[in-house]
Amino acid sequence: MIKLAPSILSADFNILGEQMEATKRAGATWAHFDVMDGSFVPQISFGNPVLRSLRKKTDLFLDVHLMVVNPERKIRSFADCGADMITFHYEATDDPGACIAAIEETGKKVGMAIKPGTPVEVVKPFINRLDMLLIMTVEPGFGGQKYIQASTNRIAKARQMFSEMGLDTDIEVDGGIKRDNVDVVLRAGATVIVAGSAVYSGDVYENARSFVDHFKEWDAAH
Repeated sequence: MIKLAPSILSADFNILGEQMEATKRAGATWAHFDVMDGSFVPQISFGNPVLRSLRKKTDLFLDVHLMVVNPERKIRSFADCGADMITFHYEATDDPGACIAAIEETGKKVGMAIKPGTPVEVVKPFINRLDMLLIMTVEPGFGGQKYIQASTNRIAKARQMFSEMGLDTDIEVDGGIKRDNVDVVLRAGATVIVAGSAVYSGDVYENARSFVDHFKEWDAAH
């Protein structure tokens, strides 16, 4: 089942709750929550207090993407604030296995993210312990970038790698995904689609519904 994960980084924070509710009414069941520390990526976004507040107001699946150095130090606090899945960057830690273990200890779903320049093969030692692999399709840290075309082969390679091990692990893609190019990543094997400006620019409900309706058609056809 294809899932839409609207990235609240692109939302209007004056009406964040209202806009998230609009995505839910449109059929979205996830929300993507980008945590940036100004070190692993240049930008700073938001953290625990915002997540805690959102958890009180929504039952959407909160997909927390840690773009922070030494993510193992942050895992417990984000779990306690209401994350449903915690995704850390392979490149941000010296011990990915320890990060996975820390997430497992919280009972949350485990995600690992890789940047565009990181070989997909680095995931192999951890593949059986992941609930999701996030393949960044732009350089992390900024919204509104264009999809990196080389990502398509990386998604397909990851899907083949999972399939060869008998796994149907979710593959999430994040960066530059629009309605006019989403089929490219779906054909390659992506199952969770992060969309920021494509959802939160303009009519949020209609934008989200367009994605959700298309995913229902895709699932029915495949």
